[in-house]
Amino acid sequence: MTAVPAPLPAGACDCHVHVFGPAASYPFAPARAYTPADAPLFALRALHRRLGMARTVIVQPSPYGSDNACLLDALAQLGDAARGVAVIDDTISGEALAAMHAAGVRGVRVNLETAGEHDPAVAGRRLMAAARRVAPLGWHVQTYTSLATLAALAGLLPDLPTTLVIDHFGRAQADLGTSQAGFDKLLSALASGRVYVKLSAPYRISRAPGYADVAPLAQALIDANPDRVLWGTDWPHPGTAAGVALRPEGITPFRDEDNARALARCLSWAGTAERVRKLLVDNPARLYMF
Repeated sequence: MTAVPAPLPAGACDCHVHVFGPAASYPFAPARAYTPADAPLFALRALHRRLGMARTVIVQPSPYGSDNACLLDALAQLGDAARGVAVIDDTISGEALAAMHAAGVRGVRVNLETAGEHDPAVAGRRLMAAARRVAPLGWHVQTYTSLATLAALAGLLPDLPTTLVIDHFGRAQADLGTSQAGFDKLLSALASGRVYVKLSAPYRISRAPGYADVAPLAQALIDANPDRVLWGTDWPHPGTAAGVALRPEGITPFRDEDNARALARCLSWAGTAERVRKLLVDNPARLYMF
């Protein structure tokens, strides 16, 4: 296990985690890509104590669909040290959204990748519908999708009434480097200030030892706009165990990742104390309204 890096700036935030279970209390959606093991809140708290994280953002994972009960209960236990990103459907009421806001939710997630939705026209309609629904609350829309889909949606960004948050490096493939098709559009979107990108889950875009080939992508994203990048562990690293296909039957194991090493990589990518503070403190505080 990697040693924890030197003390972090006060208010450091892990901007992408999930909480699962117990399944008896929080049943999964019947239509789901995988079934996770339990990943309880006490284990997340222990990790964050070790890493020196003062704040966290819990993201609704796809196995729960739009049932946000587990997320909301975790937010209630964590209080003002946490924020949430929920999943909603078309039937949700304004009263329910207001209650979520009071509970600490500050965004909605549109998971296009897990749903297998790569048609830019359909993706654009889904993002716009979500954005219009939550814009009055001052929330953002978060999406997990391919770099190609993001590039095709570049023209939509000026019309979105909310900020867009992009998961996991925009799924740029690390081995293709910064010249790969679509990456320039991601950099331009960042530079515009209308988009945030999460530097999270490098194992989703890299197979290199230590994810070394991710560094040029991360540094290019930070350079494009250090005020619009975020960092997250993706704990407990769900649905991506090497060599295991996603399936709803049985339990899909979590990846075994060194979270202290992941944090050390983030500090290395940032390079300066000022940029570390932006990634871990200032940018999350602005976006999630801490």
